[in-house]
Amino acid sequence: MDVARTFLRDCAAAKLPTLILPDKDADGLCSGLILYCTLLALGLPPSLLSVHFVAKGSNVHSAEERAQIALFDARYVVLADQGSRPGPAIVNHPEAKALIVDHHLSNEFPNGAFVLSSAHHEPVATSSTLAYLLCRPLIPPTAPGNIMEKLEYLCVMGTMGDLGTSFKWEPPFPNMRACTKKWTKKVLGDAVSLLNAPRRCARYNVRAAWDALWDAPSPRALVSPSSPHAQRLYDARAEVRAEVERCTHTAPVFSGDGRVALVRISSGAQVHPLIATRWASTLKSARLEMVMCANSGYLPGVGVTNFACRVARCTLSRAKPKTRVQSADVGEDGINIIEMLKGYAARVPGLQEAMGEDFARGHKQASGGIVRTEQFERLWAAMLAAEPEVTEGKRPRKKLRAAEAPVQKNTLEGWIKKP
Repeated sequence: MDVARTFLRDCAAAKLPTLILPDKDADGLCSGLILYCTLLALGLPPSLLSVHFVAKGSNVHSAEERAQIALFDARYVVLADQGSRPGPAIVNHPEAKALIVDHHLSNEFPNGAFVLSSAHHEPVATSSTLAYLLCRPLIPPTAPGNIMEKLEYLCVMGTMGDLGTSFKWEPPFPNMRACTKKWTKKVLGDAVSLLNAPRRCARYNVRAAWDALWDAPSPRALVSPSSPHAQRLYDARAEVRAEVERCTHTAPVFSGDGRVALVRISSGAQVHPLIATRWASTLKSARLEMVMCANSGYLPGVGVTNFACRVARCTLSRAKPKTRVQSADVGEDGINIIEMLKGYAARVPGLQEAMGEDFARGHKQASGGIVRTEQFERLWAAMLAAEPEVTEGKRPRKKLRAAEAPVQKNTLEGWIKKP
């Protein structure tokens, strides 16, 4: 934390071109804006501070995005809610420095980057919470009086975006109950929903969400239909809701071992995470652990499948297997989606390596990937071929043939009194 604070102080003092790279969801936008406001409060001129959002279906590590990032000629780069994966330096310049503020699971990072990550520290803080805790002590006393209030509600909205509106602000998280009470969960929840909509719709206009968040003096102003950016946000949300409704009724198919349920859709909108979450909350099966939604239409014409995976909610009420060890690498339900995906891929020689770094990224309870469609089909074939695990000497039940089925003795005729 101290190293990251020194980075931000040095960045502001150097007065050199600086680039903020926020992720596109509410947590990424809010954490990015916390860092943005803090650098301005520390004295970095606005003319030296830029913001860049990656293209639809891309990431900061792709060759195309690296070329776009290089155009800013930045000497300081701050990544919010993304960047946690191995690779070359974000900016290929000997004097450039990069800071990553993130919570996605990874043990490797871009070369030379300073990293502030909560991924291996339970309970895992969101990127917005990390950014808030990082920046709060840096705000000078001469800063405008409302900046701390802004940082607080940005922290709350970003965290709600990942952990839900019912999240309880208990230690070691900062106490944000007063902030939540002031703006109300309804207003904050609506704000999160609106911020997430532009990046999910087919048009993919993340800049609209950023502009709305930057210009709004409060969460209530953000959700007000009379605000200058409101119509674009409301239109995007309506489009996403309609697309979810269209796609969500596709029936799931189960893997051979019953641990995975696959829902296939084709949509230009990023609704596959929402549909995976919806099915994961309602689908029930004795062996089900993960719901996967595969979207073949998100990036049409390039031959890739985008997929999202979520832990099935029915695992929470199920007795945990004695063989499953609880640790920081698994969730409270004992499920680690990243390891599950890698485990299935390992059944096909060379498949995991072929899918590359865009496979099985994110969190242990919310992962997915962007892979070539033929590679995804090979992964699903491995899941279909998987057989149920045999535990404690028990074999999985098999359907009996009619000749083997036991004869039912207490039939209806037994209740009829014969003369």
